[in-house]
Amino acid sequence: MPTKFFTNQNDNSLLKKFEGVFTNIESIRHFDALVGYFRTSGYFKVRAFLDRIPKIRILVGINVDQLIKKYHDKGQLYLENPDETKADLLDEIIKNIQEANYDEVTEKGILQFIDDLVSGKIELRAHPKKKIHAKVYIFRPATFNEYAPCEVITGSSNLTDAGLGANPESNYEFNVSLREYEDVKFATDEFERLWAESVPILQAEAERIKNQTYLRDDFTPFELYIKMLIEYFGKRVDYDPYNIDLLLPPKYIRLKYQSDAANQGYAIMMKHNGFVLADVVGLGKTIIACMIIKKFIYENGTHTKVLVVVPPAIEDSWRRTVKDFELDNHFTFITLGSLHKILDRNNYSYPNPEEIDLIAVDESHKFRNDYTEMYLALQEICKMPRSRAAENGDSRKKVVLISATPLNNRPQDIENQLYLFQDRRNSTLENIRNLQEYFKPINEQYKKLAYEKKLNIKKLKALFQKLRDDVVEPLVIRRTRTDIESNKEYLEDLEKQGIKFPKVGDPIALYYELDGKLSELFFDTVSLITNLDEYGNEIDGLGYYRYRAIEFLVKEEDRKIYGKVESISGRLSAIMKTLLVKRLESSFYAFTQSLSRFQKAIDNMLAMFDDNRVFIAPDLDINKLLEEGLSYDEIEAKINEKGGNNKEYKKDAFDKKFVSLLKQDKEKVDDLIERWSKVKKDPKLIEFAKQIQDEFFKPNQNVSGKLIIFSESKETAEELTIKLSKITKKKVLTVSAENRKYVENTIRDNFDANLEEDKWQTDYDIIITTEVLAEGINLHRSNVIVNYDVPWNSTRLMQRIGRVNRIGSRADRIYVYNYYPSAHGDAQIHLVNNALRKLQAFHTAFGEDNKVFSILEEKGEGALFGNKIQKEESEILKYLNELRDFRKKHPKIFNEISKIPNKARCGRKLPDSKQLTLLDTETGEINYPLQNTSLSYLKSENHPGIFCLITPEMNIIEMNFLQAVKLFKAPDTEKAISFHELHHKQTLAGLEYFKSEKNQENVQTVSRRNLSPAENKAISNINALVKVAPTEQKRMALLRALDIIKKGTFASKGLPKSINDFFTSNAGLLKEPDKFIEQLFITVLDRYDLSPGSEEMPQSEKAHKGIVNPQIVLTQSFS
Repeated sequence: MPTKFFTNQNDNSLLKKFEGVFTNIESIRHFDALVGYFRTSGYFKVRAFLDRIPKIRILVGINVDQLIKKYHDKGQLYLENPDETKADLLDEIIKNIQEANYDEVTEKGILQFIDDLVSGKIELRAHPKKKIHAKVYIFRPATFNEYAPCEVITGSSNLTDAGLGANPESNYEFNVSLREYEDVKFATDEFERLWAESVPILQAEAERIKNQTYLRDDFTPFELYIKMLIEYFGKRVDYDPYNIDLLLPPKYIRLKYQSDAANQGYAIMMKHNGFVLADVVGLGKTIIACMIIKKFIYENGTHTKVLVVVPPAIEDSWRRTVKDFELDNHFTFITLGSLHKILDRNNYSYPNPEEIDLIAVDESHKFRNDYTEMYLALQEICKMPRSRAAENGDSRKKVVLISATPLNNRPQDIENQLYLFQDRRNSTLENIRNLQEYFKPINEQYKKLAYEKKLNIKKLKALFQKLRDDVVEPLVIRRTRTDIESNKEYLEDLEKQGIKFPKVGDPIALYYELDGKLSELFFDTVSLITNLDEYGNEIDGLGYYRYRAIEFLVKEEDRKIYGKVESISGRLSAIMKTLLVKRLESSFYAFTQSLSRFQKAIDNMLAMFDDNRVFIAPDLDINKLLEEGLSYDEIEAKINEKGGNNKEYKKDAFDKKFVSLLKQDKEKVDDLIERWSKVKKDPKLIEFAKQIQDEFFKPNQNVSGKLIIFSESKETAEELTIKLSKITKKKVLTVSAENRKYVENTIRDNFDANLEEDKWQTDYDIIITTEVLAEGINLHRSNVIVNYDVPWNSTRLMQRIGRVNRIGSRADRIYVYNYYPSAHGDAQIHLVNNALRKLQAFHTAFGEDNKVFSILEEKGEGALFGNKIQKEESEILKYLNELRDFRKKHPKIFNEISKIPNKARCGRKLPDSKQLTLLDTETGEINYPLQNTSLSYLKSENHPGIFCLITPEMNIIEMNFLQAVKLFKAPDTEKAISFHELHHKQTLAGLEYFKSEKNQENVQTVSRRNLSPAENKAISNINALVKVAPTEQKRMALLRALDIIKKGTFASKGLPKSINDFFTSNAGLLKEPDKFIEQLFITVLDRYDLSPGSEEMPQSEKAHKGIVNPQIVLTQSFS
């Protein structure tokens, strides 16, 4: 006799039992279910058998324990409440529908269930007080008596997919089927008793189920666009309830745009351990940084120590601001070149690195090269965990990088700055865990573009657009004046306080003409000093052999002293070549002075050969000098001074041809000096004198009668000062590195519009200055700036303009005059191409306000014309402002849209473009037709989400926010249409992609191929020691050192190089492993925090946690 029990195994499931009863007992007309849990998907599975059943009754137990607890927590007694019982069941059904599988079949079943509720086919009730855990299913005919067939099933199966045994992975259940009349009658009577005590779900409430889930069919494209913005921006749409502008000193103006930046910056810093504050010059970055730091001190505690790394020129300005904020006790200041003092534990003037909680780095673009000593020192300080962790156990230092120009030249600039608070291969960015792998193709592509003769602006723009969307947006706060002026709230705030931003006009090009003879001399000079003809072909020019002596050393051991001699010589001679071209374009006077010094240097070298005592020029690291901010004047002086690696040689130590090459250079230089000595007039200087009289002081433009003149050459500045003394009564202040410190108060009194007006002085009308005033000083009582020689570095140019384009300026407009270099000099060194490449990179990645340089256009003989680079505003901020504005105007609608549930969807007509165009770093752009595609936004608990377009072929195109938002954007008048038949399949494909391996790993597994040679070598060295570590404590510390190297916490020339150098210099000690390990810790590893608390556990021992609870936020389908 077969058993009455079944367990959902071997195809003997509850679902099969249902099918058997309804199919084989035709007289069954009543179906009653008493369950602890009910799922609409479970109902749908049995719905196909229920067509001839006129009435289905389902009685569900609610979570009474939860309700009792809720009341208990309030100090109240739980009493039976029909409304609460009903609400609890409805909420459970709504939650269940939202969590159901997203496919067409399940959806039809859920809609059928709602229809059955509304039509009355199903009666659904909830019991208000019993803890119902029973599972009972009763099948009865219309006339129920002891002679009629009937059945009751009871056991452990709820009316859910899993309980029914609908899938192979369903639950193991234990159920029994009873067909005796007495059993069925007992179950029926018990059911009727409970049914009478229960609370019915009415038809109107059944309608609510549909309206509160994604099954609503009236979502509009506009509603889903706003919902997408709400989901994407999250709390950024709110200002922090902690009123940050209360942290401002009383005399400071409270500006909403500054408070907003401070709130956003603080949030990013706490999430990612740091951020870049890159507002354009003149918006008050130091004030914003101080607001963030003051909030951090309040949150972190009064013990907080802050280190400010600052260029010497702007230290005083920082100290003044910090004093105003009353934070002096928390702050230590250190200049860029002195960071080693923090690492020196015997230097008691500074805190130890682990005592520092937060580091602010002003002009952080000076740390764009990761091989310099000051970069390595700063990275070590930033990455060393703090000795006093926060209350939540966080021991990572917080880092604020401040620079209006964080991208000086190439993508690597921003990459290296990010590594001051991010690990190369273990970043805090959810979408890009391995930053090093992300930047690799971008850097390679940039290099390719940089070497192309004709600049491909389209490709360059695509490259930096990608960088901006992926990395800059989440880690950088960057607002231009356009951003602020296009935000109504900010604008009203500025107007209320009487603050205006002056407009910056396009640079006004000033040209100077060369007469016939001078033109010929100029052309010959350019050809000689650049070794190029007017078509860019190499010709026989100056060899700069005076600076290439080490290249001609005969003996290998002599050459080894200097390292890669060709490379060092090449750099030294290139800097001299650049210097001469720059001097020529600055002024004829500066050029002839530099040329005379070059002549003297060659004569000195030849005299040393005559005396048979040859000293080589100092062994200088030119890159390092440039990195430390030395001007070309200062570098030239260092090259020409005696000292450094000045080893003495006999003339026989050099290749014999060296002297004859030196003589060839001498001949060319002597000839040039002879020809230039006959030039008595400088047309640029004549033009300048004319414009002083006619242009620069026009009363309708120069409202204050003050003028700022910049030149890269100190000698040019001196020449201009002399000229001005002869042609004008205006009072001139000349500023250079030598006197800047002494005249700082004079500059403030005469040129800083932020000084209290009763302290304004009128001792000077004109400042003539070198780059020394290009940073960290206010000169905005003037609104006219003259670039006597345009600098090659776009960053410097932007910094210069930023001196007069600042908050507090009284002028309506800023006038910028550029003296453009001659067409010859320009073409020879690709000056314009270089400047354009840097600026284009900068514009696209950061959105710069003003047009500061011009593009070379083919017109005649390659003359310069002003087709200026266009300004861009931050696009992402534009959408955030739009959302804030919408909330302000329509708070009620905003709240309703914010409650739209996940999985909301609608169909849309194809947009006019009918395609999605994406920028590609290789091809420029790729077009995807939008016909029959779906656009999905997917998120999870531990992932901020992705946007993807799914094609009819089920290909997934992942997009960033800016690409997706342009497709989601819809007018509020647009009507939704039915979505196409591929909608569900495409949405599911997007969800599977989101859950796939590409997004699963929180931290990418690091392959040894990804590591630098120094890192690989250090790993091999440490691995060898792990096996012989004398104690478990040392073994774990070595494993943590391995983990730090694998993550890329420190640059290759930091920790990895220190380990490798130790192994090389202490190889003899390896025979005694214990001593070797002890010494390694003392010499190298103890500098880095390898204590157990510094990392929860080595990464190699962590299990990777995948995407948690992935969700479809919303989908739109185009047809």
